[in-house]
Amino acid sequence: MDLKMIDRKGLIREAYRIEGITESECRSIFLDWALNLPDGQDSSAAIAGLLDAYSAMPETHPMTLVLREGLAAKPEAKRRGGRKARLKET
Repeated sequence: MDLKMIDRKGLIREAYRIEGITESECRSIFLDWALNLPDGQDSSAAIAGLLDAYSAMPETHPMTLVLREGLAAKPEAKRRGGRKARLKET
């Protein structure tokens, strides 16, 4: 997987370069990164690609910890809206 396609804005790359970054700051960066994933992109595969790309970084780096949490979290089912959702409920 191409790192430039996974981290198009370089958010994760920059997080690893910031000295003294906190886990809270990494969570905020991660959220921004996740919201900017292209439609149809498998987030789990993207996170795994990031972890692979930055495997040389310390395991205790806050961004590594956040990425591991993101990989472990199961995405919730997407909500169906509009007419299809109303028809399904009745």
